[in-house]
Amino acid sequence: MAQITAIYGSPRRQGNTSQLLQRAVAGARDQGATVNEIVLRDLKISPCLEIYGCTRKGDCAIRDDFQQVRDSILASDGIMLASPIFFYTVSAHTKIFMDRCQSLWVKKYWIEGLPFGQWVSKRKGLFISAGATKGQRLFKGALLTVRYFFDVIDTSLWKSLLYRGLDFENDVLEHPDYLQETYQTGQMLATALDKQR
Repeated sequence: MAQITAIYGSPRRQGNTSQLLQRAVAGARDQGATVNEIVLRDLKISPCLEIYGCTRKGDCAIRDDFQQVRDSILASDGIMLASPIFFYTVSAHTKIFMDRCQSLWVKKYWIEGLPFGQWVSKRKGLFISAGATKGQRLFKGALLTVRYFFDVIDTSLWKSLLYRGLDFENDVLEHPDYLQETYQTGQMLATALDKQR
């Protein structure tokens, strides 16, 4: 049975990306996966303070809720990450968590000495995002950030679902096809992870 960590990065509990991720989670569960849902806005996670305590053992020196999210990710076969677009990248809640994963980067590349680009994918990742505008480059910054974040946690970007024209809460309800697509993608991820195990 596949183990998935689903990370809600929206500052709104029922924002568009949150509702989309809920459908993906439902699809994965209906396909038999176990999903641990984490809402970043509910946690106390400090920004990285760049104190370099992680250079000793690769463990972040700041003790807060970051460790529970990190441990869930490392125990998972798959990751679902959802964030709205803020200034062409992920939300502050999401970025703060990503920055704290610098400790994993230090462990992987400094302490263990893995050559860059030679990591092996242990997990599959799904990224879900929504943005208000319809610009062609709306998701480019976020996708670059997500790819580098996934690199640190040995996760390949298996699929991204990117939706334009969603701004106000519940806008996504006017697009049932988006909700259906995320549900089906959640099912597909669970199936892919089962085959990978």
